[in-house]
Amino acid sequence: MKSRLASWFIGQSRPRKALILIGADIVFAVLALWSAFSLRWGVLFVPRSIEWALLAVTPVLAVPIFIRLGLYRAIIRYIEIKALWTIMKAVTLYACAFALIYFLPFIFYESGIRNLPRTVPFLNWLIMMLLVGGSRFFARWWLGDTYIRLSGGHNPATHPKKKVLIYGAGSGGVQLASALALGREFQPVAFIDDDPALNKHKINGLRIYPFSSLSYLIDRYEVASVLLAIPSAKRARKSELIRQLEPYAVQVLSMPNLSEIAGGKITFDTLREVEIEDLLGRDPVAPDPALLHANIAGKAVMVTGAGGSIGSELCRQIVALKPSALVLFELSEYALYAIEQELQLWASRLPSAEKPAIYAILGSVTDAPRLRKVCETFKVQTIYHAAAYKHVPIVEHNPVAAIRNNVFGTLRTAEAAIQAGVETFVLISTDKAVRPTNTMGATKRFAELILQAFSAIPENRRRTRFTMVRFGNVLGSSGSVVPLFREQIKRGGPVTVTDPNIIRYFMTIPEAAQLVIQAGAMGSGGDVFVLDMGDPVRILDLAKRMIHLSGLEIHDQDHPDGEIEIRFTGLRPGEKLYEELLIGDHVSETSHPRIMRAEEHVIPWHDLSLLIERLDQAAQLDDPEQIRELLLGAVSGFAPQCGIEDLLWKQAQSEIVAPDSV
Repeated sequence: MKSRLASWFIGQSRPRKALILIGADIVFAVLALWSAFSLRWGVLFVPRSIEWALLAVTPVLAVPIFIRLGLYRAIIRYIEIKALWTIMKAVTLYACAFALIYFLPFIFYESGIRNLPRTVPFLNWLIMMLLVGGSRFFARWWLGDTYIRLSGGHNPATHPKKKVLIYGAGSGGVQLASALALGREFQPVAFIDDDPALNKHKINGLRIYPFSSLSYLIDRYEVASVLLAIPSAKRARKSELIRQLEPYAVQVLSMPNLSEIAGGKITFDTLREVEIEDLLGRDPVAPDPALLHANIAGKAVMVTGAGGSIGSELCRQIVALKPSALVLFELSEYALYAIEQELQLWASRLPSAEKPAIYAILGSVTDAPRLRKVCETFKVQTIYHAAAYKHVPIVEHNPVAAIRNNVFGTLRTAEAAIQAGVETFVLISTDKAVRPTNTMGATKRFAELILQAFSAIPENRRRTRFTMVRFGNVLGSSGSVVPLFREQIKRGGPVTVTDPNIIRYFMTIPEAAQLVIQAGAMGSGGDVFVLDMGDPVRILDLAKRMIHLSGLEIHDQDHPDGEIEIRFTGLRPGEKLYEELLIGDHVSETSHPRIMRAEEHVIPWHDLSLLIERLDQAAQLDDPEQIRELLLGAVSGFAPQCGIEDLLWKQAQSEIVAPDSV
């Protein structure tokens, strides 16, 4: 019966539900006043003529006030404790209006003093509060489970909720617990908080425990997950906390941070897996506004490779710095479409006077005439050159394509910049350019050499300032191990790691893009800037942490019952165990704590141009052997980790060596 009635109510339209609530409040208004008189007299009250009039006037006063204060706009099954304040204001305003009418007989009729007790208005207010407030929260409890069941939520008999602990008994944790109580998936069983003053207290019926009770709570309640409800905490604090949780076989989920909640991107009860940024515990440094705006504000800016991981984030940050125009230069049609749509949507929310012009241009960085025409047509003043082939094994299998894109793409873009009088050219480089063991790193170092040689020519230096920014891996980029590990864990493993000793530097894409913009505003030309990547991360440790924080155990000889196996696959072609950011020891500090200036060997343009000619000939002949030889001669410290892996060349070699099968 309860379930059928609740289902019927949920199925009604919003106006009809409001009418039902109004009807209930009419009854409550009459009942509250009748109860007030009964309590005052101590017997069941039988109204006289004047009391009948008062009973009749109560709903006439209450309903309009309740409508005005929004009591009938709230969704009952989602009503929160803070709604009590609105109910209190509405009932108090009604009670004051009623009291004014109630005491009119005291003014006009002396008998009113004897016939109407003075305490009735107060009792009426108190009972009305209980009835209106209590009915809302009773309905919230009554309708909650039924709504979840009707909307396809869990059935306690067949799909019990996962029992979870909430770490953090602050406002975020309290709101999260309230939301989850109405949800379909999680059932909070307790809070954990480091504040000893909160120990043994209760919030919304949930007891608060210290961290030392975690093991006991996991065993007692069979907890599946720990939810981090500390949205304002620094990453260093989150990282420390996550390390403490790692030994326990529970999944760790977290609330979004306050900036995302305030920005309306997601709601406070959106739970997600622990971000790799939280594992690293690295908080970004506040940017220098002068450096951020120097090459962008009020200027025409072009980003090559605008649809890539770094390029697209550069575009997002650039458009927020109010350029006069932003040119998106991209070879991939879909990637260009996606970033243009995103930026146009963002720009549509701005006032017309602040809206930058956004131009989506399809093209290759090897197309010199098109590059020059784009720069001249849109009067580009700043170029961020992010277009490059960056995936080490793919580039190793296709070295000729990498030469054309990474080396000659940079050369043609730089030449177009000089010819069009572009003020600033910023190359997005990589730590793999330092003593490279692969073709990708060697081609990126060659691209740096081109810009350094250009900068050494006084005429070029006067026209365009060339800057290079070198950094390591970015989290979430195409080819990053983090999304790969996450997907492998979801599939049940194995998680593949190339080597147990391999280490990498990591940085978030937004932080990298922000530092690139600031570094690009430094220097006088030919500068190589290196971003502080923090401490290196052992990839095997990263894989283990991600498995543990998913609530799973590693399957190995010591843990035969574990769910996820870690499998070592060996270094891929061109891959090395560790990356470096500096070729030599010559490095100086800058005005920014996370940007350093490196002093690197420069090849004069006269000598480099000869190498470029020979490299161009080798690329036209599709000769990876000659390309390898030229890169070895030009790039300091280039020590290939593998032989020539060009797939076309290897296939041709196998056909030459293979015996005639005819």
